[in-house]
Amino acid sequence: MLEMKNVSFGIDTDSTRVEILKNINVSLEDSRLYVVTGPNGGGKSSLAKLIMGIYKPTSGKIIFDGKEITGLNITERAKLGIGYGFQHPPRFKGLKVKELLSLAASNNKRTNLCELLYDVGLCAQNYLNRDVDTSLSGGELKRIEIATILARDLKMAVFDEPEAGIDLWSFQKLAETFRNIHMKYKTTIVIISHQERILNLADEVLLVSKGQIQEKTTKEKVLSDISGNDNCRCSTNWEKVVGKNVECVR
Repeated sequence: MLEMKNVSFGIDTDSTRVEILKNINVSLEDSRLYVVTGPNGGGKSSLAKLIMGIYKPTSGKIIFDGKEITGLNITERAKLGIGYGFQHPPRFKGLKVKELLSLAASNNKRTNLCELLYDVGLCAQNYLNRDVDTSLSGGELKRIEIATILARDLKMAVFDEPEAGIDLWSFQKLAETFRNIHMKYKTTIVIISHQERILNLADEVLLVSKGQIQEKTTKEKVLSDISGNDNCRCSTNWEKVVGKNVECVR
């Protein structure tokens, strides 16, 4: 499905060049759910934005479905079937949920809007005529955004820390939503997260730290390593997982 070959990404400051990602080599397969995890500042979100085309690599190649897409922008990649879910989805005053879903599904005539909302755990009767504005909670907005991504019938969907800014109950429902859509749809899903409930959904886990993929492994191994240190009171003990000199992050 997607392959990154010797991909690096850096930014120029006033005095020097800062390397964000270094020599990334990874292959993602069809219809799998991947969780990209690791300490804050390790390069997780940058990796997601490279996949989507928001960032361009400074070296290396990105291959999608056998075609090199390294130089393609976000719009061109979207046309190939790659979608992106932001940490904080936008709100649209004056636009109703049914209108937003219809726009997303414009090239997918078989889409049933009621079924889309059902698949993300929302009742169509209660939401189709709601405005996509501040009346929606963070959790509701996240699930509606996922519905718009499903409406496009994508080959790959990337979600950057979908748990950001929502309460615990909404997060639990969000995790259930990802589990359900992974069972029903053939879309390859990539989720940037350090939450154990999300890690539990993974077919495989990519451990990113210090700008590199330290390991491609199983969720069982990662969760076992995290729980192995009883003295850590943080939700994720990355010092245990990816080595010393990495802060324990929440």
